[in-house]
Amino acid sequence: MGKTHERIEGRLRTFIEEQPLFFTATAPLDGEGTVNLSPKGVSGSFAVVDERTVAYLDFAGSTAETVAHLRENGRITLMWCAFQGPPNIVRVHGRGEPVFRDDPRFPGLLGHFPGVDPTPHGLRAIIVVTAELIRDSCGYGVPFMSYDEDRSLHADRFRREDDESLSRYFEKKSDIATSIDGLPGLPLPLPAMPSPPAG
Repeated sequence: MGKTHERIEGRLRTFIEEQPLFFTATAPLDGEGTVNLSPKGVSGSFAVVDERTVAYLDFAGSTAETVAHLRENGRITLMWCAFQGPPNIVRVHGRGEPVFRDDPRFPGLLGHFPGVDPTPHGLRAIIVVTAELIRDSCGYGVPFMSYDEDRSLHADRFRREDDESLSRYFEKKSDIATSIDGLPGLPLPLPAMPSPPAG
C-alpha cells in the first residue's frame, strides 16, 4: 500500500540516494502540449538539499524540455524505482526551478554535488525541487535489473567543449532555446561557469 511522507529522511532518503537512475516528468500548461519524461543517471548528480528539497545537475543534451516547462509553470515529478532489493517506488511531486550559471545561488548549490565532476558533462543548470507530496508504493511490477556502471559516452562527447563552443552547440539545436511547443527554454548564450566558492 502507498504511504505519504512528510519529509525526505531516514530510509526514504537512503533509498533515493542509493538509486543509480531516476526519472523526471514535466508538462506545459497547454493541454495539447508535449509531456516530457527524462531519465537521469550520472552518478553523483542528485542531492538531497534538506528534508523537503532535492536538486540535480542538468547536463548538456539535445533538448531543454524540463527547463522550459519549469520556467513556465514549475510542476515536476521525480520517480525512483528499486531494480534490486525489496520492491519500492518513490515519487516526489513538487515545484521545480532551473538555477542557471549566472544565478548567485549557483555556486552554493553546486557544493551539494561533491561526488561528480560536472566539467566534462556540459553543466547548464541545477534543477531545484521543493517537495509538495512525497509518496512511496509497492513496486511489485518493476523487474529486477542490475546496474553495471555509468556510460562514459556523455562525458566523452562534451568534455571537449568550452563555454563558447557549448553555446554554439546549443544554438544549432532547434529545441534548446525554445521547447518543442515554443516555450522559452535554455537562455543563450550560456554564461561562463562561475568560480567555486572560496574556502
